[in-house]
Amino acid sequence: MGLGLIAKKLGMTQLFAEDGTLIPVTVMQAGPCRVVQKKSVESDGYSSFQIGFDELKKADRANKPINGHFKKANLAAMKRLREFRVNEEELGSYDVGSDIPVDIFKPGDFVDISGVSIGKGFAGVMKRHNFSGAPAGHGTHEFFRHGGSIGQNMTPGRTLKGMKMPGHMGARKVTVQSLKVVEVRGDTNLIMIRGAVPGPKNGYVIIRKAVKKS
Repeated sequence: MGLGLIAKKLGMTQLFAEDGTLIPVTVMQAGPCRVVQKKSVESDGYSSFQIGFDELKKADRANKPINGHFKKANLAAMKRLREFRVNEEELGSYDVGSDIPVDIFKPGDFVDISGVSIGKGFAGVMKRHNFSGAPAGHGTHEFFRHGGSIGQNMTPGRTLKGMKMPGHMGARKVTVQSLKVVEVRGDTNLIMIRGAVPGPKNGYVIIRKAVKKS
């Protein structure tokens, strides 16, 4: 619950605090984010802002329903469209077509950031689950990076669900909570977050107010 931003991850750099402390930060382009649609309790059963981000270079990259949806708001089609649930009182804060400023977040605020993690492909248990591997002594043969026993002999006679095994790693939605906002540059729509955020360079993320920390 609460208004947020869609952003593009540009990469990492470092800043220096006033006392000279070096701070590693992730730089993100968080605008212009535009209001595409407003939903209210009377018309839709709940209240929310629908936000668009990163305008398409060519309109024909989107299908007719998407183009029609943006045309209704007198806006060009955008690559990303997300909905943010808000209170009914907050609906009057912005009109359709207006920009959500990046400075709705201030330096010192804490945010939750959601994105799709970098895909690592098929990975073994040592890389995927941090297993230590088998002893590499003279008596070990062809079993150095294996996962070990995965089941029982008789009861229940099957491999239990949720067993940590090799498989596809990464490329899933991840949320990192309680990251600190270090700097906000409203003129260029840049927001700098202390530490790493999910996803690759040029990947899209969702920035929301932290739910566990104020």
